Amino acid sequence: MFTIQRNITDFLLSSKKNNLKVFISHSPILIMKKRSGSIIAMDIGGTNLRTALVKNYEIVSHVKNSTPQSKNLFLKELVNAISVLMTKDVEGIGIASPGPLKNGVIMNPENIPLKNFNLKEFIHQKFKKRVEIENDAKCVALAEYNLGVQKENFFVLTLGTGIGGGVIMNGKLFNKEDIGGELGQIYLTKDKSLEYLASGKTIRRLSKEEFGKELNLSELIKINSKGSRKILHIITEGLGQGIGSLINIFNPEVVVLAGGLSKTGDRFLSMVRNSAKRYIFLPKNYNIVLSKLKEPGILGAALLFASD
Repeated sequence: MFTIQRNITDFLLSSKKNNLKVFISHSPILIMKKRSGSIIAMDIGGTNLRTALVKNYEIVSHVKNSTPQSKNLFLKELVNAISVLMTKDVEGIGIASPGPLKNGVIMNPENIPLKNFNLKEFIHQKFKKRVEIENDAKCVALAEYNLGVQKENFFVLTLGTGIGGGVIMNGKLFNKEDIGGELGQIYLTKDKSLEYLASGKTIRRLSKEEFGKELNLSELIKINSKGSRKILHIITEGLGQGIGSLINIFNPEVVVLAGGLSKTGDRFLSMVRNSAKRYIFLPKNYNIVLSKLKEPGILGAALLFASD
């Protein structure tokens, strides 16, 4: 359970008395009650499946596997990954999955082989544990709100195989447990979305056209050729246009970039910031940052149980 306490004396007394896990950031102070058991948390991506045993919102053990591209192999891999980490004290299984999804049903995601499939019920039947499922980018937003930037109004873009989005408005997750909030699907041209213009899939497609093989963003930055710089410009320009447009809508305290593409460092971030400035209409300076959390999707999936 989360409580907010503004008085530092009350906070110290309460944390000692009630065995609370404490994270100190901006006022107010966020306090998270410790759990007696563990959570198995999974972050499903178009390229990798990341699964961890989480105790009191800290990762105890972690496994990573490639995401299968057929439904049967995909479900088998999910079950195997959870089984490897299962212990007697596991209270539940939290899953961060690409959307759209609602009530545990994965509808029509771009990058995983499920369609209109009740993943929540499938996992529950396999393990007889409580299961919670939420959009993966929304899980990252939950992790950033509780453990990362800890702001009341911000949005997250998860930059991976595709592009997802999570929005925190007035301290609440926008469209929790419902479809919507798919920030990667805003259209920046007549027929091209932010995801089409600036995702990991786009980088692989453009690098194959330019170099005859698929490359990732880190490899492109290392090559530092005319061709690689052209691709970087396309990607950062698309991201800047999308981020600037979203800033004009949400007026966030901060913008957080997470996922694989966000791990490429300061040069990439600087290019995105410079691009975004050209599309921001509002008369204010906005901070765009890289997530500092390790495995925010996993932590967010574990936080789906935090309100117990």
